[in-house]
Amino acid sequence: MLRLLLLLVLAAAAARPADAADQALRDRVTELFKQRQWAEAQTVLEKVTTDEPANAEAWNFLGQVFLARNDHEKAVPAFEKATELAPANSEYFRTLGDAYGLAAQSAGLLSKYGWAKKCKAAYDHAVELDPANIAARWSVMEYCRQAPAIAGGGMDGAYAQAEAIRTLDPNRGRVALAILYVADKKMVEAFALYDEALRADPDDYTTLYQLGRLSAMTGQRLEQGLVNLRKCLTLPVPPNQPGPAPVNWRIGNLLEKTGDKPGAKAAYEAAIAIDPKFVQAIESLRKLTAG
Repeated sequence: MLRLLLLLVLAAAAARPADAADQALRDRVTELFKQRQWAEAQTVLEKVTTDEPANAEAWNFLGQVFLARNDHEKAVPAFEKATELAPANSEYFRTLGDAYGLAAQSAGLLSKYGWAKKCKAAYDHAVELDPANIAARWSVMEYCRQAPAIAGGGMDGAYAQAEAIRTLDPNRGRVALAILYVADKKMVEAFALYDEALRADPDDYTTLYQLGRLSAMTGQRLEQGLVNLRKCLTLPVPPNQPGPAPVNWRIGNLLEKTGDKPGAKAAYEAAIAIDPKFVQAIESLRKLTAG
């Protein structure tokens, strides 16, 4: 652990105990993540995992770097190593599920189903390890909302997770149920739940984003949607929630609906600058400029 400490903090601090070194790693990586300095974070973490191959947290962080870069081929083994080293850690299995899900999106038809099954199994195991892990339950809910029954999905499973989330945290549960209402085309009920959730917590990132998304989908409350999404850009992104690229894309959607094409173009370009492979933003920009 001393080698890890030397890597992450000044030499004068090298005599601190191991738990201080662990915190130094978290602080260092968290700051790099905030700044989206993925290359530097990768360099730091690859050195750590080489020097301290039993450091499960470093492997998990490294997997998150690869996820941010949409590199499932490297993310999967990093997260698998983290879960191997810390088999009781619910959050590590949740992020492993994210990596499997990314692999499923990139896979060919024959292997897609296998990756999807591994994704669901990892999420389910995360919930088994910690039934109070809302992020894990949220992952299961979203998987069930999007995946077909043959791959373990279905709205019944999604609603079951939303109800479990509401038991753990009433406001998070409102948002979860509202997302499912949108999927079921119950827009009035969804708006009502989002409004209720926002009254309870005006700075809740997920509620702000989902209200903005619903405004973009329905063409209703466009100005409120813009305010909400722009506020998202000032807040930390919670686990398993859309980041700045999707937020900017949705801002572009709303600006298009208000007739502000230059603003929409700038928003789409901002989304692509953050994620050059963001297909929806690329396509939206193409259609906007073609028109």
